[in-house]
Amino acid sequence: MKVGMPLNNHIAVVTGAGSGIGYAMATRLAQESIPIVAADIDYQSASKTADDIKTAGGKATPVKADVSQTKDVREIFNHCEENFGPCTLLCNNAGHAQQKPFLDITIDDFDHMIAVHMRGMFLCAQTVLPKMLSSGDGVIINTASQLGYLGAIELAHYAAAKSGIIGLTRSMAREFSKTGVRIFAIAPGATRTPIFDSISDDWLQAKASQLPLGRFAEPSEIAETAVFLASPLSAAFVGQTLNPNSGDIMV
Repeated sequence: MKVGMPLNNHIAVVTGAGSGIGYAMATRLAQESIPIVAADIDYQSASKTADDIKTAGGKATPVKADVSQTKDVREIFNHCEENFGPCTLLCNNAGHAQQKPFLDITIDDFDHMIAVHMRGMFLCAQTVLPKMLSSGDGVIINTASQLGYLGAIELAHYAAAKSGIIGLTRSMAREFSKTGVRIFAIAPGATRTPIFDSISDDWLQAKASQLPLGRFAEPSEIAETAVFLASPLSAAFVGQTLNPNSGDIMV
């Protein structure tokens, strides 16, 4: 269902668009007549997302990119401008999960986690912001996690990265909101995505039993939060992290 407000003035980049929440965001935003650049480290997955959007009557183009690499990030936004124009809506969604006991996390594990999540979001935001600032308009949505508040056994480096995203979002919003650029985060709870494949069944079952809603969220439900934040309906929100998390955290 469309939001009933014009969103087709946006041109969107969605990172991590090849699967899970990124795929859901890209396909849902495309329903609002927003051209989509589907960026993913897996080009085949990015291409499928773009193809699905075009099959449904939308506009999309794929691009292969590792968001932790400056050159790749520049290519994302160059690709966007060449195909549709300057990006006005950035969904900073690319992520990575790994389950390990804290004492087994290697330096490479930790550095890779921070690089994909925090460095990637930092690079994408720094690249897109100058043109947003010059136009006095734009939206950045960073995907965090409820584990950024809670922490998690055997997911310490993941939770640390997601907590950093929340702080990064608030800091950026304080610095740039008066310019007309709106910056938010979404902190999903456990959501039925391919990342579940990297988490043990025991952990997932234990987590599900704790949720007031009694179930995990679906990617489509997270995507609706992104549509709201991209729309004029969220105009009074500044730097907030919205929490579609099945009641895991109530803030």
